[in-house]
Amino acid sequence: MKIIEQLRNKKNDLLNKAMGFANEGDFKNAKAMREEAEKVENDLQNAIKEMENIRAMQENNTVTNIQNKGVNVAGATVIDSTNNSINDDDMYASMEYRKAFMNHIIKGTPMPGEFTNNATTKTTDVGALIPSTVMEKIIEKIEATGMILPLVTRTSYKGGVSIPLSNVKPVASWVSEGAGSNKQKKNLTGTVTFAYHKLRCAVAVTLETDTIALSVFETTLINNVAEAMVKAIEKAIIDGTGEGQPKGILTEDVVEGQELQISKIDYNTLIEAESALPLEYEEGAVYCMTKKTFMAYLGMVDSNGQPIARVNYGIGGKPERTLLGRTVILCNYIDSYSSTLEAGKVFAFLFNFKDYVLNTNLNMGIKKYEDNDTDDIITKSIMLVDGKVVENNSLVVLKKK
Repeated sequence: MKIIEQLRNKKNDLLNKAMGFANEGDFKNAKAMREEAEKVENDLQNAIKEMENIRAMQENNTVTNIQNKGVNVAGATVIDSTNNSINDDDMYASMEYRKAFMNHIIKGTPMPGEFTNNATTKTTDVGALIPSTVMEKIIEKIEATGMILPLVTRTSYKGGVSIPLSNVKPVASWVSEGAGSNKQKKNLTGTVTFAYHKLRCAVAVTLETDTIALSVFETTLINNVAEAMVKAIEKAIIDGTGEGQPKGILTEDVVEGQELQISKIDYNTLIEAESALPLEYEEGAVYCMTKKTFMAYLGMVDSNGQPIARVNYGIGGKPERTLLGRTVILCNYIDSYSSTLEAGKVFAFLFNFKDYVLNTNLNMGIKKYEDNDTDDIITKSIMLVDGKVVENNSLVVLKKK
C-alpha cells in the first residue's frame, strides 16, 4: 500500500540522517532523528494493523471491530502484525494461507488443495512453505539479532556456481603528454563455489497451544527459528569445518607471519597483532573475542596509567568497545583466554568480515511431526547455507602459546 511504503521510506531516511549525525559526533541531532524515526515506526505499525483488520473483515464478510493488542511471549514484545506488505499476487502472503498454515502446524489440519503444490521446493523434506510475511520477519530478525551476521557479505548465488576471484588490481602510471600507458588485464586467480548445506531447526509446540492466536503463533515461530538459526550460522562463520556446513574463518589458511603465539595478555599483544596486519587491509578490520578476554584487556593500563581499552556508549546507550581505537566484536564462538587454556587454541583474531561471503537460499520450508514421548508438535524448518573466506590477508590469529 502507498501509505505504508511512504512511512517506511520516511523512517529509513530519518535513520540514515541519525547515523550521519552520529558519525559526525553530533549526538544531540542524532538522538532527535532517532526519536522522530520511532514515532514514524509507531505510525507504520498502526497503519499495518489497521489494513490487516480491514482485510480480515473483508475476507470474513463481517462488520466486527477487530482490535490487535500487543502481548508478551517469553518476555519479548509480540509483533502484532507480520504483514509488512500486502501483495495480492503472493499466495503465501494471504491471510487465508497464513491461517491454513497455522492450523496445519498446530492441529494437523491438511493444507487445502490449492496450497499443496510443492513444485518450488524440489524436496520431500518440506511439507509446507512458511508464509511470505513470516519469512520476511524471520530474515529481519536474523539481520538485527546477531553480532557477526550483519558484518559479513551476503549473497544469494545458486549453489554449484563458481564465482571467479582475483588478487591483482590495476596500477596507474605517470606518462608524458600525448603518451599512453600499458594495457593491463585483470587476472583471475581462482574461483569460489558455494555448495548446498542444509541447516535444520526443529521447534516444539505443545498441544496446549491449539487455541493460540495467529499473531502469537507467528511471533513465537519467528523468535525460535531466528534465535536457533542465527547461532548456528554465526558459529559456522567463525569455526565451521566446511564439511556439511559453511567453512569458518578460523579454519582457513593464515598468511605467513599473521599467526601469533601469545604467552600472556599484555600491551605487547596488541602491538604484535597490529604490526602483523598489513597496511593495505587496515581499513575495516576488527578484533573478535569473548567478553571475558576483552575484560582482561579492559583492566590493563599503559605506563602512564591510561586504560588500554575503551568502552563508549553510542546511540541508545549501546556499548561500543575498542582496543587501540579498533572496534571489538564480542562473541561466544571461540575460547576465552585463561591460564588453563590449552596451547594452540585461538582466543582472539583480527579480520575484516566483509571478506567473508555468506551465500544463503532464504526460501525456507517447513514440516511438522509429533513426538510420541512428549506429545509435542515439532516444527522443522529447512534453510540452505554456505560461506567461505574470499580474502584472508586481513586475518591475524592470536593463539595461546
